[in-house]
Amino acid sequence: MQIKINTIIDCMKNLNKKYKNLRRYFNYKKNKVNFITMKNKLQKIYLSKQNKDIKKINKKYKTLKKTINNIESIKKKIKYVKELFQLSIEIRDNSILDDINVYIKNINIRINNLKTKKMFCKKYDKYNCYIDFQSGSGGIEAQDWTSILLKMYLKWIEKKKFKSKIINKLNGEKSGIKSATLHVTGKYAFGWLRTESGVHRLVRKSPFDTGNKRHTSFSSTFIYPEIQNKINIKINQNDLRIDVYKSSGSGGQHVNKTESAVRITHISTGIVVQCQNNRSQHKNKNTAMKQIKKKLYNLEIEKKNIKKQKIENKKSDIRWSNQIRSYIFDDSRIKDLRTGIEIRNVQYVLNGNLDKFIKANLNMKP
Repeated sequence: MQIKINTIIDCMKNLNKKYKNLRRYFNYKKNKVNFITMKNKLQKIYLSKQNKDIKKINKKYKTLKKTINNIESIKKKIKYVKELFQLSIEIRDNSILDDINVYIKNINIRINNLKTKKMFCKKYDKYNCYIDFQSGSGGIEAQDWTSILLKMYLKWIEKKKFKSKIINKLNGEKSGIKSATLHVTGKYAFGWLRTESGVHRLVRKSPFDTGNKRHTSFSSTFIYPEIQNKINIKINQNDLRIDVYKSSGSGGQHVNKTESAVRITHISTGIVVQCQNNRSQHKNKNTAMKQIKKKLYNLEIEKKNIKKQKIENKKSDIRWSNQIRSYIFDDSRIKDLRTGIEIRNVQYVLNGNLDKFIKANLNMKP
């Protein structure tokens, strides 16, 4: 029983440490003050019956409330575990210790889930993604460096238990690759990788230089989400104005006397279609509805193309000012230029151990 007690004591110490880190991670003290201030502000707004900005404030209030409640709920669960542990020692009940282990495990899972949700709060974070690799200045040296980067990310992907597929690769002239595109699939694939877009600078004594001189090379990575292409066109009948009128042109007296022609206007977009080919108003209406669905589909395609172009425009030039990390091989040093984090073990990083860099950047840009 004593071994179990000692194990649980260690687990509870670790749990307390995680809880304190969680409070700091979510800036609990400051947010608690903001929560109370916002609550009082909302009460005053409701009393004065002023609706201006109420939706915006209420949304922030609900988000804060959820965060505060989650942290305080974990605090209560930890307190309960401590009380249960004390009880098990007092009454010498070994079965309670087994229950405590389960409680501790569940609390740890909840803490990890909260941190994950905060890190991956962007619109496309849950999506699969693509990584574009592009060699920059440096010729064969840069192309070799690009192939090293590709292998590094493949190893990281394997460690994360994601799946990957090289869908495009242009080999270098003598060694390495000029460019490549990697498709990454897995939960929060884009969320994990979205801060990795940028220029990677390599400094090393080049194996391609007979004089063994020091060379500086550049290669870029660009990460973008796999935006779903499925477009489901749903038309709200309240958003349509349907007019019927007499057909014009050939067709005899029947066509001219009957209001068989149909014009449909999609009010929110202003798209107008009309059909008068058939004598049946019903058939003309069905044809017009097919036309309007096709036009709305094309409109959505245009919107997606604009969105893709915006993502494409974010690509960094392969130059000094867009660097995210420097890899100094002969000094055994890799430094992230955004967070200042430095790891003095090149091979460790090249083996796919990038989480220290990635997590630090995600916490900077939640």
